[in-house]
Amino acid sequence: MSNGKPRNGWRSVKTTDILTGIITGKKDVNQAEQTGEYPFFSCARETTLFSNEFLLDADAILVSGNGSYTGFVKSHSGKFDLYQRTYALFNFKEGVNWRFIYYLFKHYFEKRYMGGTSGAAIPYITKPVLTDFEFFVPQDNSIQNEVASILTAYDDFIENNRRRILLLEESAHLLYKEWFVQLRFPGHAHVKIIDGVPDGWERKYLSEAIEVNPRTFADKGKEIKYVPMSSLSERGMTANEEDFEIRSEHTTVKFQKNDVLLARITPSLENGKTGFAYFLEEGEVACGSTEFIVLRGIDVSPAFTYCLSRSYPLREKAIKSMIGSSGRQRVQVSCFDKFVVAVPPRFLMQQFDEVANSLFSQIKVLAQENKRLAQARDILLPRLMTGELAV
Repeated sequence: MSNGKPRNGWRSVKTTDILTGIITGKKDVNQAEQTGEYPFFSCARETTLFSNEFLLDADAILVSGNGSYTGFVKSHSGKFDLYQRTYALFNFKEGVNWRFIYYLFKHYFEKRYMGGTSGAAIPYITKPVLTDFEFFVPQDNSIQNEVASILTAYDDFIENNRRRILLLEESAHLLYKEWFVQLRFPGHAHVKIIDGVPDGWERKYLSEAIEVNPRTFADKGKEIKYVPMSSLSERGMTANEEDFEIRSEHTTVKFQKNDVLLARITPSLENGKTGFAYFLEEGEVACGSTEFIVLRGIDVSPAFTYCLSRSYPLREKAIKSMIGSSGRQRVQVSCFDKFVVAVPPRFLMQQFDEVANSLFSQIKVLAQENKRLAQARDILLPRLMTGELAV
């Protein structure tokens, strides 16, 4: 990175000049847990895995060493476990602000090495790429502290919003489970259960209650959003809109506002990749990965459809239907023809929607706020890193 001469008061260093610890983890991803005491950092963008033991207790910069997100940079402070292809940079020398170095790597290293430097089918980076990485740092450590403080304030707001988003979504799923799985809906004590379904409810196959891969049209050659698999979250309804593209050549998978996007390929489905197309406007059509299954409610609402798509019974049914070669198995859409959905009366669906839609609306507001915060941070970051903007 160290092109040209450093600004006055800045000096050129290599990674090994400012820290002494660079390691990878010892475990494969399949050794991680869905729940646990400590975060487990893989090469994925999101941190959705856990471990019951920790490898390090440190302030650390984490760099994805292979796969789709090779070169992606994260940070963590505290105890954590690590995938065998993910690098941890730690043990920063005295006077070095590790958060400043994280932001520097986030801007320069990630921009340069995202996608890897080596490898054909699977990109990767090697340890020397990290140890020999060269960059400029201010000689005055107070500048590092000021820059880190400014950027950390943005990230703290973003992280707080992310936690609120997860709590709001969890509330919607808990309500769905209580009413429509455990059947403890309002007035349930006075309703008889007949053949496993409350009186007044209908037993329908999913493909009767929900349209699977509905036909959706967009004018040929019109520029529309393209939503890749990478943009979907493994934990919630929010999508990473930075990954969206604008395309005039459309895929065969098209969808509209409030459709549900369900990954049909391994390991995306098992990892929880599911989307809710809240990010589209009314009447807007987008296209997406051909590895999406699109779900659109007929007798049930979009909120109900989304919560159902993240429920264990549906995901288990889909996963068990998968066929194909190892590593490229796909869901058989016909599995939904025999998956039974208990469709509640309209008044009960409306009551659920009032609560769920309110929660989802709050999530949308917080997601938009995070988008604005990230944009503001990303405008400041290069200016602060180069010394263009004084602190």
